[in-house]
Amino acid sequence: MSKLNIDQTTIKELFANKKSDFLIPDYQRPYAWNDVECQTLWDDIFSFAFPDNNYTLFDSENDEYFLGPIVTFKNENNKLEIIDGQQRLTTLMLLLRAFYSFFGNMKDNNSVKTSEDISKCIWKTDEFGTPNMSDLKIDSEVSSDDDKDEFLSILSTGRVNDNHKSVYAQNYRFFMNQINKFLLEYPAYFAYLPNRIMNNCILLPIEAESQDTALRIFSTLNDRGKPLSDTDIFKAQFYKYYKELGQKDLFMSRWKELENLSDKIFSAASGSPMDELFTRYMYFERAKLGIKNTTTDALRKFYEKDKYALLKKCETLGNLEALAQFWRSVSLQDDGVFSDRILRKLSVLNYAPNGMWAYLVSVYFMQNRKDDGTLEEERFYIFLNRITAFIWTYAIMRPGVNALRSPAYPEMINIVNDQPVLFTEYKFEQDAVRNTLENYVFNNGRPITKSILAWWLFTKEVQELIAFDTTLEIEHIYPKKRQEIENTLKFKSNLESLGNKALLEKNINIRAADYRFADKKKYYKGFISDKGKVKEPTKDAELLEMASKLSDFTEKDIIKRKELIISTFIDYLKENDLLL
Repeated sequence: MSKLNIDQTTIKELFANKKSDFLIPDYQRPYAWNDVECQTLWDDIFSFAFPDNNYTLFDSENDEYFLGPIVTFKNENNKLEIIDGQQRLTTLMLLLRAFYSFFGNMKDNNSVKTSEDISKCIWKTDEFGTPNMSDLKIDSEVSSDDDKDEFLSILSTGRVNDNHKSVYAQNYRFFMNQINKFLLEYPAYFAYLPNRIMNNCILLPIEAESQDTALRIFSTLNDRGKPLSDTDIFKAQFYKYYKELGQKDLFMSRWKELENLSDKIFSAASGSPMDELFTRYMYFERAKLGIKNTTTDALRKFYEKDKYALLKKCETLGNLEALAQFWRSVSLQDDGVFSDRILRKLSVLNYAPNGMWAYLVSVYFMQNRKDDGTLEEERFYIFLNRITAFIWTYAIMRPGVNALRSPAYPEMINIVNDQPVLFTEYKFEQDAVRNTLENYVFNNGRPITKSILAWWLFTKEVQELIAFDTTLEIEHIYPKKRQEIENTLKFKSNLESLGNKALLEKNINIRAADYRFADKKKYYKGFISDKGKVKEPTKDAELLEMASKLSDFTEKDIIKRKELIISTFIDYLKENDLLL
């Protein structure tokens, strides 16, 4: 079990502690507080320290104001790396430095004592407790913060000039202005406010035994801002590597471009879009190591092996850039990179019942890409067909969140060894597949329902590509409302049959949902409204054909279409040699 050192303490006790040597590490994000947060902090601590604008109402023995946690761990250089609380701690340092600047000519005992206390919070002290004005108690290595030197300069000198435009300078000026106003209003009690801030404002320092533990604590505690992602840590490792090569500026430029590219391609429920890029690349490196184990390491655990050795290879960043460009071409449906039939297969995979296809395709691309970043078309086409057929069938026959790992991981190893993807050990019994398809309940809540319909959509040679950002919903060709009114289906279960479902653009589906087929046809085919507005037709080629040829869509049509879908899918498995 991880050990934690937790004990609430005052600002002075924490900052002035001789062991407090803070470091804002390179993987942290830049300082971001502005005058809004600073105004809130100032108002809160002033109201606390001077209740009702009256310094006598404060109880210095018992009154406390909690400012929040500071999560750190002691690194190999005995510095306390700040994982959570960077914004708060930085702002408090600026606030105390601003107060210190006003004490220069104040000689009363309270002012002299308060000034000494502040100095011990900002600068390291010798064995006699004398501050060394050239050795700050905080340092910053934030790789993406161009203004960190300005922050350290402000703490060292207490001076800002008109050329200083950073948020550090802006916030320091803000506090200087607020303190000046306070001094004019309460000149006799000036020392009370910084003294009460240092002695009665409480922090909760949490010192973890490792970076990993500290990050876990941060993720648990932090509900205010965007937590650090794994790729924030990876960026720091890359930065150190390229800094040693004398290429840190080039690296930062490449990283920013990669970050922007990832933001355009990937979405992330947690972490960052770049986490997804690193995950897809991880499967390639994992396959090269021959790892079949279905228990997958967490992303950071994988990359941190051997002290992040993988991130200290020149080719790694280039590989990530190439992989990102590939997925950008996929997302754009770039016909300058892919043939029409490849784009059609990728369109189907976009509706896969799980994300494993993207990992398989990433491994395939990394292993088989040419120097220009393209793939041999015929081999790629065969590969896409086979993984589509297999993933779709496996999701129906052996459902489970992680079930696909067992057959997929060995095939990733085959890919990096230039062996064909065959799924030899996991082929299917034809009769079992047919029986399952015939009896499977393809309700709309199951991802595989949309997957099968997407596959069926693109079996039509005339089907054109549909943009990935088009929202397709599941259409009941024979609507539920019609059954409620007419009750003409012999078997009500046919409403949810595959034969009664198709993919349809959301805006058309909303308009066509409850109409009889004879009325739906105009929505499928498109029309001009009474107000002269053009209502675009569906891009579903099958629905357009049905709208042109059929006068009605009945239970017989549902049954016939279901059988056609199933038979065609069985033939697809045969074509891809996935049946025993």
